[in-house]
Amino acid sequence: MRARGQCMRGLSSLLLITILLVGCSGKDATGPGEVRWDRESCTHCAMAISDHYYTAQVRGAAAGQRTRLYKFDDIGCAVVWLDGQPWKDDARTEIWVTDQSSGEWLDARLASYVTGKVTPMDYGLGAHREAAPGAMDFTRAREHIFSVDKRKHDHTRGHHHAGPGE
Repeated sequence: MRARGQCMRGLSSLLLITILLVGCSGKDATGPGEVRWDRESCTHCAMAISDHYYTAQVRGAAAGQRTRLYKFDDIGCAVVWLDGQPWKDDARTEIWVTDQSSGEWLDARLASYVTGKVTPMDYGLGAHREAAPGAMDFTRAREHIFSVDKRKHDHTRGHHHAGPGE
């Protein structure tokens, strides 16, 4: 019985060391994370993240820092927020969006976007894995987002988001 107790303590210690080594490996995590629906808030607008079909995530950080995950209730919030980050063009920066039909996570830069959708923050874009008739790529979707942001979202504190080409 005593040998079994020592063995269990040894296994517990080994497990703890393994967890610490993995956690301190310095390697950045990649991909989207789990969303706690209705319990997490959008990093940009602070609204609850509730809609499984129009959600976005950004993973990134300044050079020399480990990346972290930021969650958004609308791809528009993610794009506008990311534009204000000094590390927005860093190669490690990932942008994820949910497919408007399946809720599956897609690489936002590779997704196809259609307009006219009712989305949490009225940016009106729905993402798809496959191109659809009249759909736009990520570059055009960004332009659409900045146009909507300028037109509909009042930034009364003098804050301006530079759109593409500005």
